[in-house]
Amino acid sequence: MSRAATNLQIDSARLWGSIHETAQFGATAKGGVRRLTLSSEDKQVRDWFRKACEEAGLEVHTDALGSQFGLRKGRDMSKLPVGIGSHLDTQPTGGKYDGILGTLGALEVIRTLNDAGIETETPICIVNWTNEEGSRFAPAMMASAAYVGDFTTDNILSRKDSEGTSVGQALDSIGYRGDKPVGFQKLGCFVELHIEQGPILEAEGKTIGVVDSGQGVLWYDGKISGFESHAGSTPMPLRRDALATLSEIVLAMEAIAKKHGPNAVGTIGEAVIANPSRNVIPGEIAFTMDCRSADGAIMDALDRDLRAAIADIAARRKVDVKIDLVWRKAPTHFDPKLIAAVENAAKTLGYSSRRITSGAGHDACNLNTVMPAAMVFVPCKDGISHNELEDATQPDCAAGTNVLMHTVLAIAGVAS
Repeated sequence: MSRAATNLQIDSARLWGSIHETAQFGATAKGGVRRLTLSSEDKQVRDWFRKACEEAGLEVHTDALGSQFGLRKGRDMSKLPVGIGSHLDTQPTGGKYDGILGTLGALEVIRTLNDAGIETETPICIVNWTNEEGSRFAPAMMASAAYVGDFTTDNILSRKDSEGTSVGQALDSIGYRGDKPVGFQKLGCFVELHIEQGPILEAEGKTIGVVDSGQGVLWYDGKISGFESHAGSTPMPLRRDALATLSEIVLAMEAIAKKHGPNAVGTIGEAVIANPSRNVIPGEIAFTMDCRSADGAIMDALDRDLRAAIADIAARRKVDVKIDLVWRKAPTHFDPKLIAAVENAAKTLGYSSRRITSGAGHDACNLNTVMPAAMVFVPCKDGISHNELEDATQPDCAAGTNVLMHTVLAIAGVAS
């Protein structure tokens, strides 16, 4: 690699400006971002991203699920591109960095290479994946899951949100159902920059997390059917209370996750009482469950123990509980050569680093099933994410993007 490439640094101020410029699309009063996938706010940031990619000289295309691809040509176009990027959608009460740092960091890598006049041997492709968050449509990371063949395009297009709008309808409403088939843009590998979304790097004073693995995920949709009755005249022993049942399920999940800890977590993040009233015993509740572990055997045990506990609770309370496993993602073990490239880039640049497991799911985890993949983490304040208070420092964001760029240069090679 040339001296110019070896010493290359991204433009930290430009990256920081892009992060805060795009944060206006869906900005909240508390300083966060509400930009649900395929919403009008998502269209705004997509339009911004497309224009920025085109201005950087990239060839931009959109696939049938709305994922955006920006291709920078390399000297040898027979080689598959190095993929970099993340996502631009957020949680309902999201922050400025989750996904956004990885996507805009990828853009900054391209801008920096352009400024330095560096041509790579291998092409580079930056990607904005549709619906990574999974807050509006399930499953999370659905576009990258379809890309690797876990779902068909039609299956994803038919998925509906809580208001009955399908993915296909939502894409059409913002004009982002692309003309390219899913999987049209082949990639040779994928590297994703992201905030940690946990407290470890900050607590240990490390700048870079070299991600070597990711937790597996189990997502369930649940429904409890009890019986509505008068809150004043129904004796306690005769009640078939759906909410009391859910309360037991929540505590059972907590106990099961702790039993299999420390490498297991479980969360019930949504619960909706049908036709609630203060003087009616709840008769029906819909709820969701999220279980995770980096160990496949523990995932199996979580599923088994949870089903057994729910069956016992339902029988004892004389209610019907149905749970449907809507998504299972196996634990991820990233590519050793790419992990080494990330580690070497951090070391060469003088950043402190450590190996780390991702507690959250990411598009890179899906892509790792069909190609070499890796991730770069940077700290976030107090480990907070999926929250309007999510925060990261400008130096850490720049450091992560520098590591991403030098990892890409090591993989793609600099044309002589």
